[in-house]
Amino acid sequence: LSVLIHRAVQAFAFQNQIRSRRMSGPNPQNPATNGQDLSPLAQWVFVGCVALIVAGGIAVLLLLSSRAADSLVLAILSILAMVGTFFLFGLTAGHIKVGDTAELSALLHAAVEQTGQGFQIAARDGSVVHANKTFSAIVGAGPDGEPRPLAEAFAGEPLAAECLFRLMLASDRGETLEEEFRVRDPEARARAARWIRLGVKPLRLPTTSDAYTLWHVSDITNERAREAETLRELETALTYYDTMPVGVVAAGPGAGVTHLNATLREWLGLDAEAMHARALTLGDVLAEPGEALLRTAAARTPGQAVRFDLDLLRADGSRAPVTVIGQTDAQGSGQLTALVVNRGTDDAGEDEGRVAEVSFARFFHAAPFGIATLDRDGRILSANGAFARMFFEDHKAAARTIADLFSDPGAEEARRAVSETIRQVMDGRASVEPVEITIGPEHQFTRRLYMSPIAQARKQGEAAVIYVIDATEQKALELKYAQSQKMEAVGKLAGGIAHDFNNVLTAIIGFSDLLLQTHRPTDPAYKDIMNIKQNANRAAGLVRQLLAFSRRQTLQPEVLDLSEVLTDFSAWLNRALGEKVELKILSGRDLWQVKADKTQLDQVVLNLALNAKDAMPDGGRLTIRTRNISERESTKLVGMGVAVGEYVLIEVEDTGFGMPPDVLAKIFEPFFTTKDVGKGTGLGLSTVYGIVKQTGGYILPESELGQGTNFRIYLPRHVAAPPVAEATPRPAKKPERPRDLTGAGRVLLVEDEDSVRNFAVRALKRQGYEVFEASTGREALEVLDAQQNRVDIVVSDVVMPEMDGPTLLKELRTLNPDVKVIFISGYPDDVFKKSLDPNEQFAFLAKPFTLPQLAAKVKEELAR
Repeated sequence: LSVLIHRAVQAFAFQNQIRSRRMSGPNPQNPATNGQDLSPLAQWVFVGCVALIVAGGIAVLLLLSSRAADSLVLAILSILAMVGTFFLFGLTAGHIKVGDTAELSALLHAAVEQTGQGFQIAARDGSVVHANKTFSAIVGAGPDGEPRPLAEAFAGEPLAAECLFRLMLASDRGETLEEEFRVRDPEARARAARWIRLGVKPLRLPTTSDAYTLWHVSDITNERAREAETLRELETALTYYDTMPVGVVAAGPGAGVTHLNATLREWLGLDAEAMHARALTLGDVLAEPGEALLRTAAARTPGQAVRFDLDLLRADGSRAPVTVIGQTDAQGSGQLTALVVNRGTDDAGEDEGRVAEVSFARFFHAAPFGIATLDRDGRILSANGAFARMFFEDHKAAARTIADLFSDPGAEEARRAVSETIRQVMDGRASVEPVEITIGPEHQFTRRLYMSPIAQARKQGEAAVIYVIDATEQKALELKYAQSQKMEAVGKLAGGIAHDFNNVLTAIIGFSDLLLQTHRPTDPAYKDIMNIKQNANRAAGLVRQLLAFSRRQTLQPEVLDLSEVLTDFSAWLNRALGEKVELKILSGRDLWQVKADKTQLDQVVLNLALNAKDAMPDGGRLTIRTRNISERESTKLVGMGVAVGEYVLIEVEDTGFGMPPDVLAKIFEPFFTTKDVGKGTGLGLSTVYGIVKQTGGYILPESELGQGTNFRIYLPRHVAAPPVAEATPRPAKKPERPRDLTGAGRVLLVEDEDSVRNFAVRALKRQGYEVFEASTGREALEVLDAQQNRVDIVVSDVVMPEMDGPTLLKELRTLNPDVKVIFISGYPDDVFKKSLDPNEQFAFLAKPFTLPQLAAKVKEELAR
């Protein structure tokens, strides 16, 4: 029992140390509290006994080796028997004591009985080993004086029953648990209930394997009464805080509002629930840029109050003039507390000078551009909110001079330019050129500074004023405009080259077809001619890419569902990407329709996918997502050059090695590539750019080294118009191109390129047509006049000197309204279709074309 009580006192002494945090370590003056059970005298006795036993053992061994060993052994055994018997009687009678066990037991027993907590030690089967008087006093005693069982002591109390159930469960599991609950006190009439703290913890002895449970109980009614009194005082203080005639607002380091009294909530037009739901910031309370001004000014003088005349921003969007007195804590934690005085009712009692001063202060701080005043040493004397927002970042809030704003590495040029301008202003020069500087960690912000001296400046007063305009957005727009102009110029150049090159390729391909008709596959020259034609077709593919970039290719738009397009194209994409790249297609729900050329759209996705594959040589994941972009969401993209509207978004994202900013800025330029020589033409992404632009969409790349690349394509939503009945049904097209390319009829061929014209004339004559040729539109009219307009069909180029194709068509309609016309051009038909009558009927054949394509087109039109 003594050891059990000792262990219990040690356990609860440690528990009380944890709760109160008042004990710093063991008491060297009290060995009992340090875990020492034996006194110093007992320790010395123990050491002496061990030494005596060892010496006796050595002596016995020596004697056993002699002749007198038998008699000596019997004598020693007799002596030891007498000593042992005497020791046992003395220990039983209490005359012999080992250490201070009896005194320590009495001391521990007195400590347990006199403590303010009740203790009970119970065995594993639930039987009570020991309980002090305090435990019995709190839980109640039975007829025999023993404490009542806990279940009986707190019976009839639902809350106590729940807590007791959890404590019993913890006792069975050998866990430590403490609960607090309220019980009725039938003996005390002045108070209706008591508060009890009851706990349980396992108790084990090092000398035995038996397990015990230690219960402790305390009456904490007085403690709860003190807490209730403190709470009432706090509620009284909060009531006064809420009914103050001024507003009070507190904000943390991140500008989030942590407290707002009822007066300020009423001025703002908010209730408590709305405030918590909106997660208010200082920017929601003070009109722009009051939040930046107040926080930076208070941070520059921690622990000191700053005062500003600002505008309060109400929930309905209206403003109210207020005076704000703010202060941050002196420890520099960023906690801000501010008093808000409503000036809407105070101006009437003030003089005109003060009213004018307040009005000027409000206009000064609400200005959309930065304003600051300096003294002759360059110290910032005052600054408005816009200036604070543009310059006083968190690490610059304590800046005292204008030079402190440009102390970052890499800002030396800006610091020199500003210092030189300030020197000129301080010398009295009124006309000083504005300074344009770039600031920020990545020099991403552009500021334009205008400075001028203040006339009649005092020696220590304001000497100069600075006006700052945020030119970041303007610079970004200038760069975008310059980039678009460059891309437009390159596109026109590429389109012009492509048009002229198409004429050359048409002649090469056409004459190759003529030669192939005169050579058998067994001829030695047949293979060479085929190589010429194949390389010409390959060059024609590059020309088509140039035309796509310049947005001058021929498109055949149709209404598409992107989910179906990507699903149909996924199998082909998987084969193109290979086994190392995982393809994942995530289609949005209820996608809108778009109107685009399906073949060209497949080309866009394919080019982006192949580029992603090259960026992931060791494998990776390619994700293609689609979703709708509402008109409201598109307003966030205006700064990126996207017009407001409804779009369908295609995202092509890879997990490759990404691109640096300098490469990202040039990816859409034709012939720009980062691949090795012979591995790319540099026209893939320029083709993608042209197709998307010609479709009416936008493409926005985003990439970071080591983080992959994401291309976002925004295609305009197509809203189908209601069907309109056609006056005359369109003639049905033949499903297949005719195999027999021969025909009969009179054909007028108009082409200013001699090589193309010669090839076309010979090709049509070989098919059986009677062909007349002309190099210009004027010459074509003369040929028609000579033939008395007896021509069945006219095949004409579009771009020609003197008279172009559309003008020639208008003249032909006056001479022969029924004549059929085929336009041939390296540009798409959209380029010239706008200059013709919408009901004008004509056919179109894109350059470069082959001999069979030309013959088939002529025969098809004559058959209509």
